[in-house]
Amino acid sequence: MIVDCHVHAVAAIPGHGITSRRLRRRPSVFLLRLALGISLFGDDAKLEQEMESKLARTIAEAPELDAAVVLAFDAVYTDDGRLDEANTHLYVANDYAAALCKKYRKMLFGASIHPYRKDAVAELERCIAAGAVLVKWLPLVQKFNPADERCLPFYEALAHHRIPLLSHTGGEISLPILTKHYRDPELLVPALQRGVTVIAAHCGTRAHLFEKDYLHSFIRLAREYEHLYGDTSSLCVPTRSYALRPLLDDPFVRQKLVHGSDWPIVSIPPARIGMWKSLRMVATEHNWIRRDILAKRALGFDDAYFHRVETLLRKARVSPV
Repeated sequence: MIVDCHVHAVAAIPGHGITSRRLRRRPSVFLLRLALGISLFGDDAKLEQEMESKLARTIAEAPELDAAVVLAFDAVYTDDGRLDEANTHLYVANDYAAALCKKYRKMLFGASIHPYRKDAVAELERCIAAGAVLVKWLPLVQKFNPADERCLPFYEALAHHRIPLLSHTGGEISLPILTKHYRDPELLVPALQRGVTVIAAHCGTRAHLFEKDYLHSFIRLAREYEHLYGDTSSLCVPTRSYALRPLLDDPFVRQKLVHGSDWPIVSIPPARIGMWKSLRMVATEHNWIRRDILAKRALGFDDAYFHRVETLLRKARVSPV
């Protein structure tokens, strides 16, 4: 089964989530809405419904794809475990993401739980009962240190339930960053030491030219830890595509890569597949999830790569919650 393990939902109405005014005012978000055909005007309900419809159509109309993990995105919490609404610019509730995955074919529920929450372990168990197949983090935006001892009980629970952790590594430019200190995949070693299967999103790559690169940190750790993998989400973006050659040219590391697109981030096939082929793909394939699959096949990613993440996900056994 071919699974895209890194697909984002957007929520905007109370009970479903938050998309802050600061985030909406970003030029990149304005351009993204134009490219996706999302209305620039209208209330929160209209924004959320249009994004939901676009997400559902994009997944459904990618025939190569069997399923996509649709990700919740937890709010920011303070160091003492209190909700920090003022610094929360994107929030997608677990209940909303789980409901989407019950509503639409080919969607799998990716939970998101801030580890500093006082109820973090209880929320994990609730999400597992609702069918979660992995847990998603973005420490730079959600403002926590994955190596902090406050995360250890959560790691023990992840290992106990055999549910993988998909954690952002490397740079970030799509969302407002609250701390610059948590890019290094090395910070995930405490999770690996406790038996958690970790998927390092973006393989530690930088998001722009003027920041530190952690690709080689990821490669070193992938060799050292059996249960560390890397997803290729956003690697078909020009600022991250430099990583494709070292990842594909290393026979061992290739076996640790799993498929992810990072939708709704655009996939731009790199010139490495041939300039005309790249331009033709951009001009003719407007489904970005499908384009990402086609680009990665053209780059030389094999069938094992596309099927690998299915073997890592927790098998959903949904029960009423």
